Amino acid sequence: MKLLPLLLPLLLSALDAADGYAVYQKSCAACHIENISKAETLKRFNTLKAPPMPEVSSQLKHTVIIADDDEDVHREVVIAFIKHYIENPDIQYSMCNPMALERFGQMPSLKGKLNADEKQAVAEWIYDNYEGGTFE
Repeated sequence: MKLLPLLLPLLLSALDAADGYAVYQKSCAACHIENISKAETLKRFNTLKAPPMPEVSSQLKHTVIIADDDEDVHREVVIAFIKHYIENPDIQYSMCNPMALERFGQMPSLKGKLNADEKQAVAEWIYDNYEGGTFE
């Protein structure tokens, strides 16, 4: 019973934490398809609104390179980039391949539409939900 006062704040903070998938569905899914193969993407390329999320995640994971090859550090750097880019998309810092930039243009800013917890949650979800390999 003595543990309850210690665990209660942790449980409440877990309940308050944003759900990355729910944030994706609310703020990203209208443009970025959640799951699609590369072959299907190529077939539907002219009807897509934005790069599919597997491509976004793969492109970020392959483009962000850190010196010591530490997976945890790499994860944190990519997550930080996503959180910043959500509000401050800039073609100069885009990591999309040139064909995607030509087709879709620059992502619109979501500034003021997501709070800090939501940005963190969706950035973690984007990194963790997709394998680090190539978009297949």
